[in-house]
Amino acid sequence: MAKVLNNIVTQGLSGLLGNQIVFRKDKIGRTIVAVKPTFSEDRQFNISQLTHQDAFREAIAYARTAKDETVYIEKAEGTTKSSFNVAVADWFSQPVVLDIDKSNWAGQIGQTIRIKATDSVHVSRVHFQIKNQDGTIFEPGEMVRADGLWWMYTTTTQAPISQDTHLTATAYDLPGNKDMKLWSANYVG
Repeated sequence: MAKVLNNIVTQGLSGLLGNQIVFRKDKIGRTIVAVKPTFSEDRQFNISQLTHQDAFREAIAYARTAKDETVYIEKAEGTTKSSFNVAVADWFSQPVVLDIDKSNWAGQIGQTIRIKATDSVHVSRVHFQIKNQDGTIFEPGEMVRADGLWWMYTTTTQAPISQDTHLTATAYDLPGNKDMKLWSANYVG
């Protein structure tokens, strides 16, 4: 890609020239020159393309309302992206639950369980529960942000640790995307 600095001819240009060349400015004021895109009038989209177009419409609608969120503005600072671009990208990415640290938990009240979760922008919340195989929930709740990528939960009920015991952590980002990680007492790994 060619870079032209302080060009008196192209500086500040925007729009279409000769129905062939498009000029536009990016966030930091650079002038971008490109060939005008062309499309066939009788083009047909496959199911995958239509699905992606629908998802992109939803991402744009989300970004229009979320672009003023402080977290998006801060993430865009110092980059060539706008807060709108960051919000669109966040719509398409999901958080990831990396780890469940149960080393301080023995099934008793007042013990802590930690979850490590990350996202491209921001993990907004982590939901946690302890249940058994037949679906009985012993402990549901929202975790509290601890340090770095870690979230913490302090148990309020006694939960038996058996082959049926499952710990489930679900991390959410601002657009509502989620990721879940399960730890099971009968899982060896």
